Amino acid sequence: MDNRSEIWRRVDEVKARFIALSDRVWGMPEICYTEARSMAEHAAELKHQGFRVTEGVAGIPTSVIGEAGEGGPVIAILGEYDALPGLSQESGVAEHKPIEKDGHGHGCGHNLLGSAAMLAATAVKDYLAANKLPGRVRYYGCPAEEGGAAKAFMVRAGLFDDADIAITWHPGSWWEVSPPLSLANTRADFVFTGRAAHAAAAPHLGRSALDAVELMNVGVNYMREHMPSDARIHYALLESGGVAPNVVQARARVRYSIRARDLPGMLELVARVRKIAEGAALMTETKLEVRIVSAVSDTKGNTPLEEALQGVMEDLGPPPFDDADRDFARAIRATLSPQEIATVWHAIGMKDTGVPLADFTVPLDAKRNPMIGSTDVGDVSWVVPCVQVHAPTVAVGTPFHTWQIVAQGKMPAAHKAMVQASKAMAALAIRALNDPSLVAAAKADLKERTGTGYVSPIPAEVNPPLDMSRG
Repeated sequence: MDNRSEIWRRVDEVKARFIALSDRVWGMPEICYTEARSMAEHAAELKHQGFRVTEGVAGIPTSVIGEAGEGGPVIAILGEYDALPGLSQESGVAEHKPIEKDGHGHGCGHNLLGSAAMLAATAVKDYLAANKLPGRVRYYGCPAEEGGAAKAFMVRAGLFDDADIAITWHPGSWWEVSPPLSLANTRADFVFTGRAAHAAAAPHLGRSALDAVELMNVGVNYMREHMPSDARIHYALLESGGVAPNVVQARARVRYSIRARDLPGMLELVARVRKIAEGAALMTETKLEVRIVSAVSDTKGNTPLEEALQGVMEDLGPPPFDDADRDFARAIRATLSPQEIATVWHAIGMKDTGVPLADFTVPLDAKRNPMIGSTDVGDVSWVVPCVQVHAPTVAVGTPFHTWQIVAQGKMPAAHKAMVQASKAMAALAIRALNDPSLVAAAKADLKERTGTGYVSPIPAEVNPPLDMSRG
């Protein structure tokens, strides 16, 4: 028995506080591992709701866990609250209008993500208490999803070892069960050290670290022809060696993000990129240091949980948008290119109907052409049966990591979608608490998919990169 009407009523009873939490976090955007105020807001709300709260887990000061209930299965509900750099934007305007020059912004909707996840956890907590049922619900406040791999460090620290299932969600264009696809990913810094010299009077005495970076980049670009077509490699130059062209640059640093469909494939690419860097150092007579910053695994699906969640989402239906919501969505869509809009329809394998906001549930068996990124949810999915909701917080076609996402992040449509995501997550959690066979089937599915088990992609000696936002 799902008792869906009761759990959905409990979400509605407390949703106002969590909408307000989401808006507060939207207004204090903090990037990777700097989310002190956002975490404090989440911790304060957890305490207000009566959770047992632990802050700063896994060596991460901006993480928090809240638990409620006793005995029984443990339901993990995952939240996030990190923002992105350079995406400052006013709310509710369909034009690029930064609040602060070069400021941050919630360009992936994580202000909504964490708040809705905690709303679901609170409703489950209240349901367990009211019905005097065994079971625990645990909210994981996870920072630094955007490249910092906080969940991977939390998994490595054993924080999910006793969880029975994990549920999360992400803002998007569609009302759907998230396709369980992501790329394994390593971020690594390649630091070259050479020797400074006068570039005109004595260039033969210099050994250019910047030359080494440029040669490495050329080598990696040649490698692209000879790697799997679904792998991805990107880089950012963090240190170029200064601004004086008449000085041979003695130090330079480049950060690479190396992605592949699975962990073995990713590790193979990392090894190849490392060899190219070593070759660049050899050619320039510089020294090379490789520093792993973070790493995440690919995502494992879970058929029993996905089928159960699909049933919940079909019964619940998409968010109840109104004409004002659709009018603003049309204004946002006017700022998008036809290609941007077509891309999201292509991702679900469906024909563009012109709707400004999703008004249907995407079938579980849709013929998808997914756009695949990376997420540290992948590491959780290796150790706990995991499933994810996608909810339409934005106008159909809005590309993520853009000012348009920030502009929509605390609009009524986004609030309606986050509440609907909470209801779906909470209903699935209650189903799992009331149906041991679902949990057993989910665990059996996970065991079959993971084979010999999980090995963290993060080397044992690597700690959470708490300073990575400083470059």
